[in-house]
This record gives sequence, structure tokens and C-alpha cells, in this order.
Amino acid sequence: MSDPDLAITAAPDQVQRLTDVVTRLRRALRSSIRTDYPWESLPMAQVELLQTLAAGPLRVGELATRQRLAPNTVSGLIGKLLDAGFVDRQADPGDRRTARIALTEAGLRQLADWQRAHERRMAAALAALSAEDSAAVMNALGGLERLAAALGAEQQVEQQVEHPSE
Repeated sequence: MSDPDLAITAAPDQVQRLTDVVTRLRRALRSSIRTDYPWESLPMAQVELLQTLAAGPLRVGELATRQRLAPNTVSGLIGKLLDAGFVDRQADPGDRRTARIALTEAGLRQLADWQRAHERRMAAALAALSAEDSAAVMNALGGLERLAAALGAEQQVEQQVEHPSE
């Protein structure tokens, strides 16, 4: 594995450029989805919770850890999703004192609609690029996926160091 400090030392301008591009992409996606699909009103934090719950029901604390948010923040977001009918509380088979949060059918539909809208938006943006640029973006996906995994693994290690009992 390479030394992270070496990558920053080798090309700090490229690392800064990547950071800027990722930030701009996320912001552009978020704003364009609301412009092109005005019915899409869920805040990104709620969408991310729905995405996490798509893998299966979780306790609020587990959601907070995965999303790197405070449990009270997640509780507030879950309250809004409960009111919207996108999630419900289920008894936790391992601990009857706690509940797990699960997607409802409406939540699954909302998440699928959100995903399709983003896929249409992304496909349209890719089609607007030159064939060369579009191919370059698609060819970079593997590396970007590995970068996301490396960043996620790094944050998990940091959390374990900060909170060893979790």
C-alpha cells in the first residue's frame, strides 16, 4: 500500500483539484435533481439514511455510526422519515428494549425513484460530454470506487481509535 503523505507531497495541486471536483459534483447533483425533478424534496441526509437502510433494518445507534452523525441527529431525521411513512420501527429480536428502523414499501419506492432520477440526470450529463471525456469518466470508476473504499476504511480505523468500546 502506498504512503498517503507521499501522494499529497507528489501532487498537492491534483489532490486539491480532486477534492474540489468531488465537492462540485455532489453539489451539482443535489441542485440539479431538485431543478429537474421538483417533486424530489428529501434532504440528502434523509436519502443517505434510506440508502443505508436498504441493506436491512438497523438501530438508531448503528445508523449514527455508519453515517458518522450524532445519535440525536439521526433520531430527528428518522422522526421525519417516520412521519413521511418511509420507515417504521420494528422490534429488535436481539433486544426487546430497543427498536430497529426499517424501510417501508413507500420508502423503497422513494429510494428507487430517487435513484432513477439521478441515473437519468447523470446519463444526460455524460451524453453532453465528448466521447473521449465520457470514456475517461467511465474508465475512472474503478479507481474512484477504490478511493471511496479506502477513505471509508480510514474513517473506520479513526472511529475505532477514538471509541474503542463500540
